[in-house]
Amino acid sequence: MNPETPLVVASNLHKSFGEVNAVNGVNLNIAAGEIYGLVGSDGAGKTTTMRMLVGALLPTSGEASICGDSVKTQVERARSHMGYLSQRFSLYEDLTVLENIRFFAEMRGLKPDEWLPRSLEILEFVGLAKFKDRRAGQLSGGMKQKLGLASALVSRPRVLLLDEPTTGVDPVTRQDFWQLIIKLVSLTPGPSPVGEGEQSPSPTGRGVRGEGVSVIISTPYMDEAARCHRIGFMQKGEIIMEGTPGQLRHLLNQRILELRGSPLPLLKSLSAQTENVEDVRAFGDRLHLRVREGQSESVIHDLERVIPAGGGNFLGARAIPSSLEDVFIYLSEREHEPA
Repeated sequence: MNPETPLVVASNLHKSFGEVNAVNGVNLNIAAGEIYGLVGSDGAGKTTTMRMLVGALLPTSGEASICGDSVKTQVERARSHMGYLSQRFSLYEDLTVLENIRFFAEMRGLKPDEWLPRSLEILEFVGLAKFKDRRAGQLSGGMKQKLGLASALVSRPRVLLLDEPTTGVDPVTRQDFWQLIIKLVSLTPGPSPVGEGEQSPSPTGRGVRGEGVSVIISTPYMDEAARCHRIGFMQKGEIIMEGTPGQLRHLLNQRILELRGSPLPLLKSLSAQTENVEDVRAFGDRLHLRVREGQSESVIHDLERVIPAGGGNFLGARAIPSSLEDVFIYLSEREHEPA
């Protein structure tokens, strides 16, 4: 296929369960070598969208294709391009790590003289080579997720779909998992596309520009969303906003104030009642205030007066760059039109 053609295309995808519209008009165009994050609260429609893309659910209406093959009419061809890691990856706990990945390799049609070198290559990539003879049931949660990733990669997929793959694992394992994803989407050996400085040969056996792996990942973690090239915020089955992390943060440019002082509960109450303050949230030992556009300076002046008058200790307030958490809260609250 043409290197410029998106690997994943979804057009007006809908999925209804009775009277419930789980997915309502989702559109996607995801290029080779791109990490695309689906972000949203529980019930937003992320998993249902993923399951339609892998052909596990038929859409009520709309179309989707993987590498040009329809997930409706060419489902087996479409699946041949995919690797999928679900929220509840099912391991055969009585089998070893190598036996598990061999099973998935042979299920995907790898011949006997192909599966062993391929499996060892993938296990080396995910850091499980020295555990290849350990039973899967004896692995930690993070190691099980790495084995799930290895199983998804064994058929050299062009598109990798990861449904909240790091939920429930520790921060170190989350970091390790993301290093694997970053290396995976690198089109050629060299610096990773999101600036992590990693260098690694491609575990997919691909290295030609335009033939990189695309990753679609759903995550509830904003620090993970920040690692994606683009993000789609989902709410009530719709992608309500889409863009790079920088573009999304710019939505609240000069509208987030950091407030320092004490006691925090009193400051939160007083600032919430201040004119032109739209939202107040605790971030550690400080508060983030979202203010109306163009009102940062006036709000700071008001806080300097209101907080001491109300019995609080005002230590300072300043405009700061918005975080993706700020943007997520803002998008979750506002009225919206479909993106």
